[in-house]
Amino acid sequence: MRYALLLPPLIALCAAPAVPQDAAPDAAGESGMVEIDTLADRMTVPVSIDGHPSQPFVIDTGAERSVVSRQLAGRLRLAPGPRIRLTTMTGSADVPTAIVSSLVVGPVQDRQAFNAPALEALHLGAQGLLGVAQLRNHMVSIDFDRNEMTLRPSRRGGPSRRFGTSAEEIVIVARRSAYGQLILTEAEFEGRRVTVVVDTGSQISLGNLALQRKLRRIPLKGPITLTSVTGDQLRVNYHVADRVRLGGIALRGLPVAFADVPPFEKFGLVDEPAIMLGMDALRVFRRVEIDFPARRIRFLLPKGLHREMDPIMPGS
Repeated sequence: MRYALLLPPLIALCAAPAVPQDAAPDAAGESGMVEIDTLADRMTVPVSIDGHPSQPFVIDTGAERSVVSRQLAGRLRLAPGPRIRLTTMTGSADVPTAIVSSLVVGPVQDRQAFNAPALEALHLGAQGLLGVAQLRNHMVSIDFDRNEMTLRPSRRGGPSRRFGTSAEEIVIVARRSAYGQLILTEAEFEGRRVTVVVDTGSQISLGNLALQRKLRRIPLKGPITLTSVTGDQLRVNYHVADRVRLGGIALRGLPVAFADVPPFEKFGLVDEPAIMLGMDALRVFRRVEIDFPARRIRFLLPKGLHREMDPIMPGS
C-alpha cells in the first residue's frame, strides 16, 4: 500500500507573522503581491549572545552564516565588524557586520568570535538567524505537533535507537555540500530525479530553471514576490507539483517557485534539476530531524501513514 501527503494550497500559507521586537512597521505595498517570507509564522529558538538574555532566532539550514538583526546588535552594543559580501536568495550584497564574541543555544556553546551580518529584523522574521556554521556539529529537531524547534546532540555514535526502525518514519542519507548544507539525491519531482536541499529558513520551496526546463510545459501561476533577508525582492512564478517523492513518501500539491537564485550556484546545482525544500513542505510531517554529523534527515509521518515501498529507480 502506498500513501501520499497532500499539502495545502499556496493561499492557505498566507498567515501574517508577528512583527519582531523593535522591527519597523510593515511597509508592504498595495500591489497585492505575496512576500514569500511572510507566508507563515516562524518557529524560533532562544539564543543568548555574549551572555545577554535570550532572543528568538530562526534556524536556517540553507544558510552558511549566522545573522543578527541590526536592532539587536544596537541594543547589545555589539562592536561593528567589517563589511562582507553576503549571498542571498535575490543576489549578493555588501552588508555591515557585528562582532559576536559568544553564542549559546541549547547544547551549542560557540565561544569563538565571528562577524555576523547585521540586517533588519523585519526582513529576518526574528532577531537573528542560525546558520550552518553554528549547526554543523548538532541535530536540528523540528516538532510540528508541539510547534517547536530545538538543537540536540547528534545520533551518530550515541546510545539512542537506530534510524528508520518504525514504519512511520523515513530516514534519508545525505551528502554534505562544500558549505555544510545536507543535500539529498534520493528524490523525484513529477517523475524526474531531483537534488534537494532542506532549507528551514524559507517558507516556500524553490526550484531552479534546470528543473523547470526538464518539466517542459507545466502550468505556472503567479507572479509572487520573493523577499530576501536584505529586503531585496524578486518576482517569480510557481507551479503546484502533483507529486514530489522523498525517499519512500510522496508529497502532493507542493507549491514550488522557479528561479536560478544564487544559492543554487553556490551549491553547484545550476545545471542539474534541484529544489530548496522549504518549511511549507516540511510542515506535513509530525517531526523532522536534520542530523548534520550523521548526514541523515529523519521524517516522522502523520499517524496512520506509512512509507512507499517501491524505490526510486536510477536514471528515471
